[in-house]
Amino acid sequence: MHRILLVEDHERLARLVSGGLAAAGIAVDEVRRIDTAWSALQQMPYGALVLDRGLPDGDGLSLLRRLRDSALNIPCLLLTARDALHDRVEGLDAGADDYLPKPFAMDEMVARVRALLRRPAACLPLAAGHGDLQLEPAQGLLHCGATSVPLAVSEMQIMLLLARRGGDTVRRSTLEAAAWGLSEAVTPNALDVALHRLRRKLRELGSRQRIANVRGLGFALREDGLAE
Repeated sequence: MHRILLVEDHERLARLVSGGLAAAGIAVDEVRRIDTAWSALQQMPYGALVLDRGLPDGDGLSLLRRLRDSALNIPCLLLTARDALHDRVEGLDAGADDYLPKPFAMDEMVARVRALLRRPAACLPLAAGHGDLQLEPAQGLLHCGATSVPLAVSEMQIMLLLARRGGDTVRRSTLEAAAWGLSEAVTPNALDVALHRLRRKLRELGSRQRIANVRGLGFALREDGLAE
């Protein structure tokens, strides 16, 4: 299932959009502010961003410009009540991929989001690696040398985040958000179960990398023989 981030401060509208997209098979994480959205986008590789302009802590375009300046090219659908030509041009110039004025029909929203999700998302790595490991998110595979194992979606998100951090420690809450999103209820031991499966798969691959528990801080990829 695709997962997108919706940045919309009108709670009723956000719920309607989330429900309509969920019915179309698209999972949605909702946030209300620019600062919360920026944090979420650092934690999880979303397939697309649906962004309102009028937010409590500023114009949504400031978030979009920040994303483009950081080379995070997540496809973005801009929502706004501002429908003047210069507003549309301003949004597109800031890096929006599409533009949907309010009010809108839910069918059109779903169609536009699906169109964005069909684009190759430049923010998602086609491949990632750390040490002797290589990840192929599109294929759902983890490689070590000539050997590979399949990963579930949640496992792939965990490994991508650990690999991107390059051996630095990642907090439990950050890994949970990456694996299951900000809105999905997660059982207390879901992450431990996923980490157990991943550790077993690393052993099956014969990798020198392991997922270390950094006491009181979180988890990190470490190579056998290296001190924590």
